[in-house]
Amino acid sequence: MGHHLMHKKIAGAVFLAILLLAAFLFVKTVAEIKAYSFIGGGVPVSNTITVSGEGETFAVADTAQFTFSVVEEAKTVALAQDTATKKMNITLGLLKEGGVEEKDIKTTSYNIYPRYDYIRETCTQFYCPPGEQTLRGYEVSQSVSIKIHDTEKAGKILADVGSAGVSNISGLSFTIDDEEELKRIARKEAIENAEAKANQLATDLDVKIIRVVSFSENSAQPYYARGLDMAVMAESGIGGGGVPEIPIGENKITSRVNITYEIR
Repeated sequence: MGHHLMHKKIAGAVFLAILLLAAFLFVKTVAEIKAYSFIGGGVPVSNTITVSGEGETFAVADTAQFTFSVVEEAKTVALAQDTATKKMNITLGLLKEGGVEEKDIKTTSYNIYPRYDYIRETCTQFYCPPGEQTLRGYEVSQSVSIKIHDTEKAGKILADVGSAGVSNISGLSFTIDDEEELKRIARKEAIENAEAKANQLATDLDVKIIRVVSFSENSAQPYYARGLDMAVMAESGIGGGGVPEIPIGENKITSRVNITYEIR
């Protein structure tokens, strides 16, 4: 009888231990599932303020850029290419003499087109004969972009290119070779401007700023000095032997940011 009672007590103890272990594992599993539910979602923030800030920086442009083209037409492709190549070589020689490096001279397009004349005979009283398309020759065109790091030489180089008899000079503009540092400075000023607004707003609302929960920036766009168009170039003497004075001006880079802060 005593042995039977002892076995029942042991069995009861084992069963209770199993129940406690199962309960522990269940609670742990539920806790883990709850923990995993936040993965990728972040902690939702309900109390926030959003402010904007603006910063800007100025710098004198240190690089000039422009494009020119050589266009020649001849009876054959070979002759047109030969004429265009000679003119281009003369122009490139002048550029290199002016201090433009090989790496800053880039061909942007090279095209060969047939050129036709459309001949139409005189109409009679009752009949108009169809016109005839006749091959006139071939046109070869090559466009080259130039970058000048010494902006004081820009006027002289433009005049040299014009004296070589190129077909077109366009797109003169002034830029800053390394804009990233200027963008960083403008962005830093914009962030500081936004932080000052946030601190003042928090004081006015009698709340405390906890942390940044989101940040965005409108692209820091540089505002360059205006390039010269062909009419201005002609008035300045480009292509006519004169060396134009070309004001470079000052470039401005602006950054605008939006920052959202958690408050309590």
